[in-house]
Amino acid sequence: MHSDHEENYKFAACTFFAKSHPGETCGSNGLPLTPSSISILGRAQRLLSIEHPNLCTYLDIIRGKHERIIVVAEVIGKSLADLKKKLSTEEIINVARQVANGLQYLHANNITHRTLSDDNILIDLNGKVKLFNYGIFYMTYGGSEVAFPLGQPRYLSPETILNSGGPTADIWTFGVILLELCIGKLWAKLKPGPILRRILGLVHVNDPAKRIAREHNSIEEYEQLPKYLQTLIEKCLQICPSKRATITEILQDLSNVDTKEMCAVKPPRGLMGCKLQYLYHWWQLAGGDIQVELKRNGLIKNSPPILSIPVAILLDGCTIGGKTGVLYDRRIAKYSIELLQSRLSHVSAHDYYPLMHERKKQNDAVTLPKTIRERDTEYQFYRLLWFQRLLHGYPYTAPYIRAEAEIDIPPLVRGDVWAALLGVVGDIEEQYERIDKETPTPTDRQIDVDIPRCHQYCWLLCGSAGHRTLKRLLKAWLLTNPQYVYWQGLDSLTAPFMYLNFCNEARAFACLSAFVPKFLHKFFLKDNSAVIKEYLAKFWQMAAFHEPRLATHLHDINFVPELFAIPWFLTMFSHVFPLHKIVHLWDAFLVEGPSLPLFMGVGILRQLRDTLLESGFNECILLFSDLPEIDIGECVKEAIDMCRSSPRSISYRRFTNDTVKKDSMDQVEIPMEVLFVEICPRISLSDFFSLICEDKCCVVDIRSNLLYEKSCIDGSVNVPYSGVHLGRHELRALGPQPERALQQAIKMKRNVVIASAEDETAQLFSDYLVKCGVPRVCILHGGIAALQTHIPSLFITPPTGNTGK
Repeated sequence: MHSDHEENYKFAACTFFAKSHPGETCGSNGLPLTPSSISILGRAQRLLSIEHPNLCTYLDIIRGKHERIIVVAEVIGKSLADLKKKLSTEEIINVARQVANGLQYLHANNITHRTLSDDNILIDLNGKVKLFNYGIFYMTYGGSEVAFPLGQPRYLSPETILNSGGPTADIWTFGVILLELCIGKLWAKLKPGPILRRILGLVHVNDPAKRIAREHNSIEEYEQLPKYLQTLIEKCLQICPSKRATITEILQDLSNVDTKEMCAVKPPRGLMGCKLQYLYHWWQLAGGDIQVELKRNGLIKNSPPILSIPVAILLDGCTIGGKTGVLYDRRIAKYSIELLQSRLSHVSAHDYYPLMHERKKQNDAVTLPKTIRERDTEYQFYRLLWFQRLLHGYPYTAPYIRAEAEIDIPPLVRGDVWAALLGVVGDIEEQYERIDKETPTPTDRQIDVDIPRCHQYCWLLCGSAGHRTLKRLLKAWLLTNPQYVYWQGLDSLTAPFMYLNFCNEARAFACLSAFVPKFLHKFFLKDNSAVIKEYLAKFWQMAAFHEPRLATHLHDINFVPELFAIPWFLTMFSHVFPLHKIVHLWDAFLVEGPSLPLFMGVGILRQLRDTLLESGFNECILLFSDLPEIDIGECVKEAIDMCRSSPRSISYRRFTNDTVKKDSMDQVEIPMEVLFVEICPRISLSDFFSLICEDKCCVVDIRSNLLYEKSCIDGSVNVPYSGVHLGRHELRALGPQPERALQQAIKMKRNVVIASAEDETAQLFSDYLVKCGVPRVCILHGGIAALQTHIPSLFITPPTGNTGK
């Protein structure tokens, strides 16, 4: 322990080993057995969501080497075991009331403490009491996942010693602790065996409390206690569990005791007033290391690997000798946040309470890559405090949240921000609870097959707790969307929401329910062929629009999107990339909208462009069967640039959940059979007019000279289609003026818009320009006739001879 200021110690860690599976490596289903440490990790996630004034907040559960588990939790003051003075009756009641409050919350949430003792009841200088390490019994499945017994012998109830008992065991322990506070430590000089025999010897005693007091020569002291306190202890120390008082009855009895109310303590301000989870996160970013302090305290000891090798291995796989199990070490390592205080010492008090109307403080780190920003202590400090303020005002602050998410999203609040970006509101818990997630359905068999293969590198998702949660989410979504069926890949699509909301299934479900209509409308129909084909056709058009040479090459070797891109878009890339990359990718999707995935696909092709241009069909197949490492940050950046610089209408899809465009100038709807054969996308009249006004396009009019000379778009260049040699893929074949105009458009990154009187000639000529390597080529939807009808003011009569030939 440390001798510095106690208030600087905000959290502590303890560690233990999970039980190893002896011999067998596979279960009855043929799959590898899940390590006990992973099962503990998955179950412990629920503890991270518990917040109660009389319970220490769990901050982190870490899985280390050799089945080691490290538990990090809040710590305050000192434990009752470390108190040197004897408490007054009033102080005992104060402690009892707060301990009972904590136990009531646990029992109401179906969590049994079972390891309650004087060393995990913490009390600070103001009399505030919190239970520490109350989740080890819960996270280890009642101790079945560890090789050591749980709890201190003198606090075990008779039924616990006999391997049974539930929440009532906590009531017995509560009574023992109250008795200890009144008469002193029980059986302090006895070893565990005799203590257990003494407790079991109480089975035939009518009044165990008085019997224990007599054993310790404290019967007179016990009988001098206030009658209500004796009664309370005796209600707890009943041999038969069913006769013990419930925690609610105990609280009622304690509330009837007239004692002074605790003085209200003014909450701390500044750094100490920040959320504990934030402090822990910033402390780690500032260089804090949990394992270093554990090693310094001797709780983690490094030993030569040869000492852990078994002496012999039997035929059934069991081992003899080598590393043996150890008892649970109850010591903890405390951590001071002085490191963090030093790192943020220059931050003014005003910065801890940002106001929305004030100009935000700019940080130089904003120009760095997102992965680096996420590790910058000061940057994350300002971002978290700002997002905390915005999320507190949701849904009224939704536009501000979207604007800030466009910059980046702090990892610690990503789940909250995603829910806000998807518009999740209302009583989502009640809605989720009403869904029957247990009754077997025809899709259960396929779900059970797919789930064990879904992101199994992730410790949270590969355990039994993760499998159960994912199955419930999938079943709930299918039941609430009867128009859809289960397609392979839906599990991967659900995984990111579950990963960020592991202990909040209702929010994970609400996010999934909002995400699918926005990004994957009608993708999970029983017959989704038309939807998939349209999406792939638009993706291919975006590739031709931004990467014409690459698209032409892949088209020539017949390497079509159906061969590689379906898993990309059906799962929004969650089947392709690991979760730590998916979260950054989906950050951008949720901000930019449903068109970005199309450009993300183009971004991946762009990163692989050099390899693909040198590859044939077989090489491309091999390349995409084991996709090389993709720089997801650079890919997202390029995808956003392409999405924002492209006319909105070129990515229009019929199968989308967007509102129908009523203005005919905004419509680009064409027959599906036409879409499948067009390489270049179409641009709406509205977008075309905007580009003309902003001088961001080069118009190529492919009508005859005669029609062009009658009326044309101001600034356009005329290339009569009848005079184009489609076999010569060179711009100079079009003539000097068209070549100069197109080269200038390429240089200035302008859109090249093909205007024609006929769709067929526009398709053929746009394909020709793509094969010539001209980027950003699109077709004016409706052609010249539609433009003359809606915007006749764009047309002029050109001087004679102002044509492309």
